Amino acid sequence: MLLYILKRIVYVTPVALGVSVICFLLVHLAPGDPLTSVMPIDATAEQQAEMRAAYGFDRPLIVQYFLWLWKVLHADLGNSIATGRPVLTEVSRAVVNSLILAAVATLIGFTFGTLFGFVAGYFRNSPLDKIASAISVFGVSVPHYWLGMVLVIIFSVQLNWLPSTGAGPGGSSNWRPDADHLRYIILPAITMSVIPTGIIARTLRALVADILSQEFVQALRAKGLGEWGVFKHVVTNAAPTALAVMGLQLGYLLGGSILIETVFAWPGTGFLLNAAIFQRDLPLLQGTILVLAMFFVGLNLIVDVLQTALDPRIQRG
Repeated sequence: MLLYILKRIVYVTPVALGVSVICFLLVHLAPGDPLTSVMPIDATAEQQAEMRAAYGFDRPLIVQYFLWLWKVLHADLGNSIATGRPVLTEVSRAVVNSLILAAVATLIGFTFGTLFGFVAGYFRNSPLDKIASAISVFGVSVPHYWLGMVLVIIFSVQLNWLPSTGAGPGGSSNWRPDADHLRYIILPAITMSVIPTGIIARTLRALVADILSQEFVQALRAKGLGEWGVFKHVVTNAAPTALAVMGLQLGYLLGGSILIETVFAWPGTGFLLNAAIFQRDLPLLQGTILVLAMFFVGLNLIVDVLQTALDPRIQRG
């Protein structure tokens, strides 16, 4: 097992390096000058040159990359052009908020997706299967930002039950697990959980139906094993795939929640990315994208290791 983990770490290293190159180049290929947002309109040529030298934009691109990578390896993502604060501080606070929201949404999605998937798989072609499949198709198909606006209109504007924006009372940017802050995470978490619910349900429905049609299940029933025992065997065989899907959905939610966090003004990485894009804040944009990408790479590594621990067939392969 230890050898497998070391191999996976070795495989991840070039992936992480490639991700850093892509993150660095993507923001540099975007049109426009990132310093226009902080330089005065009447800035002289000398002032512009000083500003470019201060941020290292006067050097060749390859030199900029290696200087940036060296700083990144020393936990220095630079300073935000718009605010002047360290990028690592800004990103760390936003990542915590996004991770909380993504974890709650993933938990909701995994719970209901697993329930709908197992029900649909066990009772194929029944009314329960059709209802669960319809819910999963709705979850995959509905635009989540549109659903978020609909929920805001219903529960915040018309019913006035739940707050529509922010992470806490008074515009707080730090969510805490108490009664006052819990109300602020309900709508964005439900909105984010719709897509993983549909994906997990559809995946498990097909997986459970396939497992139930295999010969070993028929053999277990022929030997007199009850449905509860068969169910435990089905869960054991479906667990690695379910874990992989859940891990991927957590990564997708953490990095792909720009629209939802913007709709609900949730102070996470998506909201931070949106602000960095409009402000042309290059260091903040680079740092946020890099942290999210590295988190996704690390999450895939963890899921691979857990899958191997749960499924001995992977180790034998």
